[in-house]
Amino acid sequence: MTDTTRSTETNSLVPGQLPPWEVAELPEPLPFSIRNAFKVIGPGAILLAASIGGGEWLIGPAITIKHGPGVLWIATVAIVLQLIFNLEGIRYTLYTGEPAISGIMRLKPGCRFWGGAYVLLTAMQLGVPALAPAAAVTVFGMVLDRVPVSAPADEEWQDVAHAGAVEAEALLRKQQDQAGADRSSNLKITYGIIVITLLILMFGGTIERMLEIASWFMIAYIFIFLTTVNLWFVPADIWVGTLAGFLEFGNWPTGIEPLLMATFFATAGSGGIGNLTISNWIRDKGFGMGAVVGAIPSAVGAKEVRLSHVGKVFAITTENMRRWRIWWRYVVIDQVWVWALGCFLGMFLNVNLARAIIPQGTDLSKIGAGAFQAQFMAEHFWRGLWILGLLNGFWILFSTQLGNTDVLIRTLTDTLWTASSRVRSWRDGSIAKVYYSLLFVFTAWGLVAVHLGSAMTLFKYLGTMAGVVMAIAGVQLYLVNTRLLPRELQPSWWRKAALLLCSLSYGTMSLIAGYDVVRKWIG
Repeated sequence: MTDTTRSTETNSLVPGQLPPWEVAELPEPLPFSIRNAFKVIGPGAILLAASIGGGEWLIGPAITIKHGPGVLWIATVAIVLQLIFNLEGIRYTLYTGEPAISGIMRLKPGCRFWGGAYVLLTAMQLGVPALAPAAAVTVFGMVLDRVPVSAPADEEWQDVAHAGAVEAEALLRKQQDQAGADRSSNLKITYGIIVITLLILMFGGTIERMLEIASWFMIAYIFIFLTTVNLWFVPADIWVGTLAGFLEFGNWPTGIEPLLMATFFATAGSGGIGNLTISNWIRDKGFGMGAVVGAIPSAVGAKEVRLSHVGKVFAITTENMRRWRIWWRYVVIDQVWVWALGCFLGMFLNVNLARAIIPQGTDLSKIGAGAFQAQFMAEHFWRGLWILGLLNGFWILFSTQLGNTDVLIRTLTDTLWTASSRVRSWRDGSIAKVYYSLLFVFTAWGLVAVHLGSAMTLFKYLGTMAGVVMAIAGVQLYLVNTRLLPRELQPSWWRKAALLLCSLSYGTMSLIAGYDVVRKWIG
C-alpha cells in the first residue's frame, strides 16, 4: 500500500471543518528502561504541580476537619476517573500529534462551534487567578510573622452596639483598620505573584520545558517537607484512619454543602480544562506523533520552533505498533506513577497532617489549613517550622497558579490556532506571539479579578466549572477515540465505559451543586 493510498484512507475518517491529517512514521522512542523514563516523562509532573493546590491545601483539609476522613473516598473516585480521562486524551495525541481539544473540534457541528465553546468554558473556569491571593497569604505570613487579620463579623458589631460597650467598639474599629491594611498588603503581594508567573512563562526554550523544570523543583520540596512532618508529628492511629477514609465509599455526611463537595470532587485531582491540557504538554514534550508537529516556544531563549495547526498520523504496521506500545508504557509511568500516585499522596499527607494538628470541627474558611498547621508546629515543636510550613504552602499554591495560568493561555492559544486561519496569519504566523499576547491580557485582567472575592470563594467557582467541563468532555473523548482512531488503537470496552461514567458522575455532582445554589438564592 502506498503512502498516498494510506493518506486517502485516513482522510476519509476525518469529519468536521479541520484539514485532513498528513501521514508520517511514528518516531522511535528511547528503548524502554527506568533510566530512559526519567528522560522521557515530564507532563505528568507539570499536571501534578498544578493539581496539588487548592484541593489539597484548601478544600481537602477543610472538608475533612469539618466532616471527618470518611469523605476522602470522593478523592479516590475523582483521581481514578480523571486518570482514565487523561489517558484517553493522550491516546488521541499519540496517534495524531494534536491536543485532545483539536480532536473534539473535529466532531460535528465543527471546529468553530466547539472551538468557541471551549474558549468560553476555559475562560469561565480559569479566567480568575483564584490561587494567587491564597499564595500571597503565605508570603505575608513569612514576611510579617503572622497571618492577616480578619475584619470583624457583622454579629460582633451588633453585639457591641446592643451592649453599648465603648471600649469593645474601639477594639473592633482597630481590628477593622488592621484588617484593611493587611488586605491592602496582601493585594500587593498578589500582584507580585501574578507578574512573577508571567516572567517564568517567558523563559526556557519551550514553555513546556520551563514548566517541567519548575514543577519538579516544587514537587520535590512539597513531598520532602510533607513526608518529614507527617513522620514526625502524626500518630499511627491517625495514619490508619486517614487511609481508611479513602475507601469509605458512599459516605455522604449530613449537612455537607453540595457546592463544597462538588468542588472537592473536581479538584481532588486536576479538574476540567487541566485534564484536557495534559495532551497539549504531551505534544510539546514530543511523545508519539507530537514529535513531528512542533511546540509552543518561549519568548526568551527559544530556538526557531514552528507548530503545525493540523496533526500527522501513522499507518498501522507491525513496526509502528511496536513503537506505540513503548510510547504507551512511558505514558503509563508519567500518568499513573507520577500524576495519579502523586495526587493520592499529596491529598493524604496534607489531610493526615491537618487531622493530627487541627481540632475536629474547626472552620478553615477564613484561615487556611496550612497556616494553622505552620503556626501550631512553630509553637509546639520548632520555630523554624513556621517559615518551612508556609514555604511549603507557597509552593503548593504557586505551582497551581503557574500551571493554571499556562492551562488557560495554552488552551485558548491552541484552540484559536487550530480553528482560525486569521489567527495563524496574525503577527507573522507566530504562535508564540499569540500565546504571549493573550498572556499579557490575562495578566492585566488578573490584577483586577483578584478583587472579586476571597480565595475560597473563587476556588469554589473554579471547581464548579471544572465539573461541568469534565461532564461534557468525557463523552466527547469517547466519541473521538471510537470514531477517529483506527480499530487497533481504540480503547478497550471498560475504558470507554469509564469515560462515560466520568461524564455521568461529574454531571450529576454539578447538577446537585447547581440546584442547591439556585435553591438558596431563590430562598
